[in-house]
Amino acid sequence: MVQYPPSDLDAAFAALADGTRRGVLEQLGRGESSITDLAEQFHMTLTGMRKHVGVLEDAGLVVTEKVGRVRHCRISSRRLDEVSSWIDHYHQLWDERFSELDKVIETLKQKEQRDGRKQH
Repeated sequence: MVQYPPSDLDAAFAALADGTRRGVLEQLGRGESSITDLAEQFHMTLTGMRKHVGVLEDAGLVVTEKVGRVRHCRISSRRLDEVSSWIDHYHQLWDERFSELDKVIETLKQKEQRDGRKQH
């Protein structure tokens, strides 16, 4: 098996694979939040939340800024736009393939109906 170096997209999908991190992104989609507030909302230790936020930050999905003693988090839309674009590309590809399959199925149904009428 060929190994490829990890890409930014790989890191983003790896980060998104965890339910807690997806929940953090959902929460941050509503507005900026401190790591302490996120830890409380998810009933986690501060250390545990720091690790989750660190993975999201390393993946480019979250940006943090320290203001005094508080570290604030917000979504970094650039990487999410890249992930969304990748998904949209494959969504369009599969839509086109399913549309072609629908045409084949419709043709076969019409042929079956015509052949069925001839047999009666």
